[in-house]
Amino acid sequence: MKFSTAGCPCARPRRRRRRGHGGRRPRPDPGPDPGRAGRARVGELGGGEPGLPRQKVNYHLRTLERHGLVELVEERPRRGLTERVVRASARGYVVAPPPLGRDAADPARTDRLSARYVIALAARVVREVATLSRRADAAGRPLATLALDADIRFASAADRAAFTQDLAGAVAALTARYHDESAPGGRWHRLVVAAHPRPRQEHADD
Repeated sequence: MKFSTAGCPCARPRRRRRRGHGGRRPRPDPGPDPGRAGRARVGELGGGEPGLPRQKVNYHLRTLERHGLVELVEERPRRGLTERVVRASARGYVVAPPPLGRDAADPARTDRLSARYVIALAARVVREVATLSRRADAAGRPLATLALDADIRFASAADRAAFTQDLAGAVAALTARYHDESAPGGRWHRLVVAAHPRPRQEHADD
């Protein structure tokens, strides 16, 4: 006589609950922590990227830290190792022209009447002022700089051209008055004057 056990509950295979974290129940995700914004651990960065060992992630973080792009928050022991928590050292970064190589904007080889010339001048300001600022900070000295910023609305293209002529004349007169190429202890400075249309999306009345 044959018996069928298909309908018997005792014959059904028991399902085993899968538990992560070494047999413990996984903790519910508490959601993002605002206090940890901009902070990262080496394990967090290396765990989700296949083919990227933690040693390589640590190497890149050390390089970023050496250049001042990230800063150490704390170090704490974890499973026989030292866990390093780092965070970004600034809210935003500006890429200087040298890493771009030949594609970087260079005032010496750019048409002076083009928009690229303004970009090249601005890029040079970023590069040189950033370098001088780092050196001044390392020496514990202030860096003497000057910046002027103003918004002006021209009634017509003719007024804009007349303003350009007047401004150029004023800069030339001031340069001739204060320039001294042979004064002992003097120091060269760069003076950059630039103007461009104000973006429309910033102001609805343009």
